[in-house]
Amino acid sequence: MLPRFVRRDSLAKRFDTMQLSLSVRIAEEFLSKEKASMPLDELAALAKRCGYGALCMRASQVGVQSSPEAVESAVDSLSENNLSVSMVTGDFDTVYNNENGPNALRNITPYLRLAKRLGAPRIRVALKKVSDIEFAKRAADEAAEQDVQLVHQCHTLSLFETVESIEKTLRAIDRPNFGLVYEPANLEICRQDYGGETIKRLAKWIFNVYLQNQALKPDGAVTLPTWCVGDVSFDLISVHDPGGVDYDRVFDGLKSIGYDGTVTVHQSAQPGETPEESASRTADYLRTLI
Repeated sequence: MLPRFVRRDSLAKRFDTMQLSLSVRIAEEFLSKEKASMPLDELAALAKRCGYGALCMRASQVGVQSSPEAVESAVDSLSENNLSVSMVTGDFDTVYNNENGPNALRNITPYLRLAKRLGAPRIRVALKKVSDIEFAKRAADEAAEQDVQLVHQCHTLSLFETVESIEKTLRAIDRPNFGLVYEPANLEICRQDYGGETIKRLAKWIFNVYLQNQALKPDGAVTLPTWCVGDVSFDLISVHDPGGVDYDRVFDGLKSIGYDGTVTVHQSAQPGETPEESASRTADYLRTLI
């Protein structure tokens, strides 16, 4: 089901139903997005204790490479903890946003099979070149037959790097079940406005929201390349830490369009915090904004 939009006078009631989701990225090894630092049953129980209603699934826990037995075990863990799956990122190439990331668009069938078994309404995909757009159209048409959305995160080194490119690409794909994972941190890295005007401009395509945080600084510990502004340096900080993304602006913008979908905490625990401490503090913080 696609996001719904309503009159402003009913926003307060509907916005209270926004679902918090926890990315399994919080339980990935720091130096590898392929290795989990805890099994899924423990992570699911952690998410439940911290008040999340869903997990955002990545291939470090379950992906298209997983055995049928592993998938069924994941289904059991989710059911036992009364958690849904907000989105599936079904392979490591998409996670790494590398040159093989768009390959899923050329054979979306196994990703759809995984999403349906996990009960996930959407699948994250990647586009790197204009030539990927035709494959995105075909994959979206196949996904529509299964009532599944395809989404692309705001991301560096992709067709979803700048607001202009995001809008241009989504208009070119032109499928009602292909949309955007709005993610303000990546927009900030690319020196893009991530506030209310951008959210309104992209509103009809925002199917999901990812939150991670950083403090931009010339001598930051992490440096990422971008196509639009070159290398950008920053320090990683927790979502609930000050000095990074202005989340008051983010949530004011989301409220202005009546967004009532999933909000996913999408980053690893920072040094000095256990995954549970990070997940709990961030959930408490986000509830004050919701």
